[in-house]
Amino acid sequence: MPGLTPHEALIHLMVITSASDRDMTDVELARIGDVTGSWPVFEDFNQSRLISIAQHCQRLLHEKDGLDGVLAKAAVALPERLHDTAYAAAFEVAAVDLEMRLEEVRVLQLIRRALDLDTLTVAAIERSAKARHRMLT
Repeated sequence: MPGLTPHEALIHLMVITSASDRDMTDVELARIGDVTGSWPVFEDFNQSRLISIAQHCQRLLHEKDGLDGVLAKAAVALPERLHDTAYAAAFEVAAVDLEMRLEEVRVLQLIRRALDLDTLTVAAIERSAKARHRMLT
């Protein structure tokens, strides 16, 4: 079976973050759609493929290697210059509902490890996302 494309890898990481607590909320799914529809890295992405890619990720999660397999495939598919972008996309999905569950935190830790991201980069990404989602009240 061929590997993932970079777009597929980015989407897989967002999907596993959303699915980490076994509850893919409408808000999280909408955020995945927002990211794929507006971030420059998805400029040439065919939006009509989003659902089939998410379903493919779910099928991979049920295979023998499960989550570890998805993480490994995504890490191989992404050029190093997109590792921080991938983490930012995954964290965006986790942060959108303003509630970070333990399962999401754990998946984000696994993504950081798979992508070999340093602590300062991770902190900057997380702080930026939290600032974007903060409300007045």
